[in-house]
Amino acid sequence: MTNNPFPVGLGVIGCGSVFGAYMTPAEELARRGLASIVAACGRPHQRDEAVGKWKVPKFVSDERELLRMPEIDLVVILTSMESHGRLVRAALDAGKHVLVEKPLATTLEEARELAALARSSRGKLFCAPFTTLSPTYREIGRRLRRGEIGRVVSARGRYGWAGPWWNRWFYRKGGGVLFDLAVYNVTSLTGWLGPVRRVQAMAGVAIPEREVNGERIRVEAEDNAHIVLDFGGSSFALVTAGFTIQQYRGPAIELYGTEGALQMLGDDWDPDGFELWREDAGAWEIFKETTPDWPWTDGLRHAVECIRNGARPLVRPEHALHVLEVLIEAKEAARDGRARPIESSFEPLEFAEVGPSGPAHLIHDRTRKEE
Repeated sequence: MTNNPFPVGLGVIGCGSVFGAYMTPAEELARRGLASIVAACGRPHQRDEAVGKWKVPKFVSDERELLRMPEIDLVVILTSMESHGRLVRAALDAGKHVLVEKPLATTLEEARELAALARSSRGKLFCAPFTTLSPTYREIGRRLRRGEIGRVVSARGRYGWAGPWWNRWFYRKGGGVLFDLAVYNVTSLTGWLGPVRRVQAMAGVAIPEREVNGERIRVEAEDNAHIVLDFGGSSFALVTAGFTIQQYRGPAIELYGTEGALQMLGDDWDPDGFELWREDAGAWEIFKETTPDWPWTDGLRHAVECIRNGARPLVRPEHALHVLEVLIEAKEAARDGRARPIESSFEPLEFAEVGPSGPAHLIHDRTRKEE
């Protein structure tokens, strides 16, 4: 299933809130002749949207039927979190390539098994979130590799909002802000700074009751969290995540080095350029966003191109496994206040090129403001 000159057959499992977000790039890939949309699997009431609005040729309600379709090369899993691990295993066992929304699984044991299975499977495994694919992210990575701000010794990430109102599983055990929100910043920071050595956290339920689809429910999973990451060598990062943040303004991620500072603007899943301070320049340099329409679903494009070209993915299961271990151990650390060591690791990310589309070119605003 490599070096494939034919369109990659797509089968989607899960037709809920993010289905449309993935169907937009799927349609673009189909228009370019790179992929073909074969089938979708969802609940019976989701058939009309899948077939009517998105023109999906086949709709089924049993994922086993979809996995048996020989014309499907890549299975895209967009279901609720607790089912990810089971479906990834089934798709890999069926010999398919797999793209799974975050997180890879909800238990560390299952994630380890899936990462091992992916190494021996015929199919490739692509794990969200795909923040590490954006041109802005990769340009920042190149600058960090060149040492433009020295060694990063402190960092901060933040992502949050008021919280989902359309499905209760976000607030049930197996859900929560660590798996749903903190996963973005932890993925981004580890991609730049490398594996975490140790994690500490505070997390809990700040709003005990929520309204979901007009019904009051009791919140069981963490809706408010602060995570401290230790990268070794006295290099630390703080990640703030919550369904408790009504609005915010400011950088998504701040990186402080021994010779400067770098700030990603916007969110890491929706970047808006970056700002760079270097001690030798003594001024902020502003780099405008060159790809404002970059989609957080870009992993689908990347997966299709890797499958067609037989290329090694830039997003790998070992990184997703490491991030999941950090999040799970953060949950444990929040319960008893003790720091937890992190055992897993992963290969450093590659920043020589953005990928099949070539390197990013960010525009430098040469107007500098003196401090």
